[in-house]
Amino acid sequence: MSTTLTADERETLIAPLLANGWSMVNGRDAIQKTYVFGNFVAAFGFMTQAAIWAEKLNHHPEWSNVYKTVDVTLTTHDCDGLSALDAKLGAKMDALVKG
Repeated sequence: MSTTLTADERETLIAPLLANGWSMVNGRDAIQKTYVFGNFVAAFGFMTQAAIWAEKLNHHPEWSNVYKTVDVTLTTHDCDGLSALDAKLGAKMDALVKG
């Protein structure tokens, strides 16, 4: 079972994501980011790659896709807040976009 991040862990793991375009979700211990791609195929390709990593980590995002836009929310349901898994998956998603 995952544990909620401490204040120090948040500074180390979540702050870099916030500096890279993620934001805290109002009213929840979660982060969110919107990715915009050139077209639907690029957005769907990103989701496919991210899904493979999510499965490897056994940590699955809340997300939606409309045409070239992918909205992602990360939180860990079994600890009801942000965990190291959210930081790992968020960083991996950002790395997938950077290529």
